[in-house]
Formats: sequence, structure tokens, C-alpha cells
Amino acid sequence: MSLIDPAIVAAFAPRGVLRASINLGNPILTNRHPDTGEVGGVSVDLARAFAQKLGVGIELVVFDAAGKSVAAVKAEEADIGFFAIDPLRGEGIRFTAPYVLIEGAYLVRDASPLQSNDEVDRAGTRVMVGKGSAYDLYLTRELKAATIERAPTSPAVVDSFIAEGADVAAGVKQQLQADAARIGGLRLLPGRFMVIQQAMGTPASRGEAAAAALAAFVEEAKASGFVAEALARHGIEGASVAPAA
Repeated sequence: MSLIDPAIVAAFAPRGVLRASINLGNPILTNRHPDTGEVGGVSVDLARAFAQKLGVGIELVVFDAAGKSVAAVKAEEADIGFFAIDPLRGEGIRFTAPYVLIEGAYLVRDASPLQSNDEVDRAGTRVMVGKGSAYDLYLTRELKAATIERAPTSPAVVDSFIAEGADVAAGVKQQLQADAARIGGLRLLPGRFMVIQQAMGTPASRGEAAAAALAAFVEEAKASGFVAEALARHGIEGASVAPAA
């Protein structure tokens, strides 16, 4: 039975089922089981919990890149989604406050002369990033001299960086660490160049009451320990629960 006003349930699930846009491009929050193919992770846990609160079934609409996931929600092909907050994504989507904070980092070859994040933005430096990712959007605004090149998805960044001979790979710190261990001869630059604010979102057309209900759900999920428990359950390190809004 729904714990939310029927009008809000109808706004989120006009077809009687909640369609959640899931981005596999962020390994911190989603993954596909290598044996069963089942999609899981923190985002999926939150989607299922919100569907349960609405009293409806859940349908996962799965994408391999953030840009596609954003487009699905903007086109109302999904009712909710999980995104890094970015000004360019705000049109057509109402975001909650963040539920998780994730570090963005740079990766280089061991032999690279680059030693710090502030050395990256120089003429002649080629930076590989996942097309349409939060890192792509941020670096497109912030880098003034370096050249940005784009891999098809965030998980493909390091392989593209190697294949194309780029100077720097940019993305989720944990993904870069895993790829460095897999490939060898690579190192992360110290620290981080940005912090991703990961939030939930719904089409703006669903109305203010729906947006407020989703925002309240996220605050409850943080305050109750649900988000922290999901991060621990999935063995996620390097991501932290965002503070209360």
C-alpha cells in the first residue's frame, strides 16, 4: 500500500509502474552481475525503495552512459533517474539534493611529467573523458588550454586513453584506480579535481509536489542510514553520504 498521496503516485507512475533510469557508466552506484546479468547497486536499491514507498512496481531502464540516462528522463521515457547535478542537465529535470558525494580524479602514465592536478590545463595536453558524463560537462567549462577528447562511456575512458595516446584520463576515482591495477604502468594524480554531487531527478513536468516528495525521500534515505548501509553492502569505498539539505 502506498505511503504517499495518490496524486503524487499518479505523477510518478502514470502507467502504474515506476520506470527508473539506471546508468551503468558509474561503477560506484550501479553494476551488472557478470554471471546473472542482473543490475544492482546503490541507485537500484534507492529506486526499489522509492517504488515500494509509492506502492507500485519497478521497471529498470538501463543505459551505458550518463547522457543517455539524462535524455531518457527529459523525454519522459523514465519517471526518475540518478544523476550528477550539473547546470546543463537542469532544463527539464527537477533534482533533489545530493545523496552521495563522489571524487573525480586524473590518471596518467607513470612516465608522465604531470605531478599535480593544476598542471593538467596546459596547451598540448589531451584529456580523455566519458562523453556526456558529469566530468565531461565540468571540464568542458573549466579547462581553458588543454584539449578534451571523449570516450563512448565513462568505463571506456582508460582503454580509450591508452588506445588514442592521450595524456590524461579523467573520471570516477575508483574506476581509474581499478583500471590502473588492471593495466599497470599508470598512476593517479594526488587529490581530486572535483566532487560529484549525485542526486535523484524526475521530469519537471511531474509538478512541484512530486519533486518535493522525491526530495523528501532522499533526505529520509540519508537520515535513516539507508544510503550509508547501501554503500557498505555493495563494498563502495571513496564515496560518502551527502550532508542533509
